[in-house]
Amino acid sequence: MSERFGKKWEERRDEQPFKKRMQDVVRPPGPLKPRLNMAVRRIDMQVQKLDQATDRFSIRDKSIFARIVDAYTKHDMARANVFANELAEIRKMERMIMHARLALEQIVLRLRTVSELGDVVSTLGPAIGVLRAVRTGMANIFPEAESELGQIGDILSGIMMEAGESTGMTINFQSTGEDAQKILTEAAAVAEQKVKEKFPELPAGIPSVPLGEKSPAETS
Repeated sequence: MSERFGKKWEERRDEQPFKKRMQDVVRPPGPLKPRLNMAVRRIDMQVQKLDQATDRFSIRDKSIFARIVDAYTKHDMARANVFANELAEIRKMERMIMHARLALEQIVLRLRTVSELGDVVSTLGPAIGVLRAVRTGMANIFPEAESELGQIGDILSGIMMEAGESTGMTINFQSTGEDAQKILTEAAAVAEQKVKEKFPELPAGIPSVPLGEKSPAETS
């Protein structure tokens, strides 16, 4: 690790001229490592909130599933179908939340390993791409999460830019995009499997909407 980067990574900044302080309004000041640790903590908080949301949806899932079974045993297929469509919507959101949680968890694991000079740019690029994708997916479900993830993404972008300037490293956006997509794809596959394992299937005869597809209510 270069001496220049080492100081930027660990130490406090010295007094800086007014022009530099004005630039810091756009790009937050301070050593990179504490700022990176702060971003990790904030992502962790979002993961915890997604866990809480998953618990709430799970309770709702069980309640609606019980209603479907009750309607089915009473041969009230019309009522059972209504509840089945509602359950399909809930499970789709559960899958999205689980997908986001797993993706964020992968980011946290990668960011916590950043300690080498070359790790900064190569790790932050995909992490920022994943954050942007998760933020978009959370827009309609958790607007507050969308805002927070946007701020975290800005922090990581600033760190990556400074690391690139300090080291002279060039950011390969194509590579970082491919790495981000790989993380998202793996998280989606795991999320779908976890939803299938966690929640029971509907009784035979009740139409279900496969995860990832639109329900009749969405296409009408």
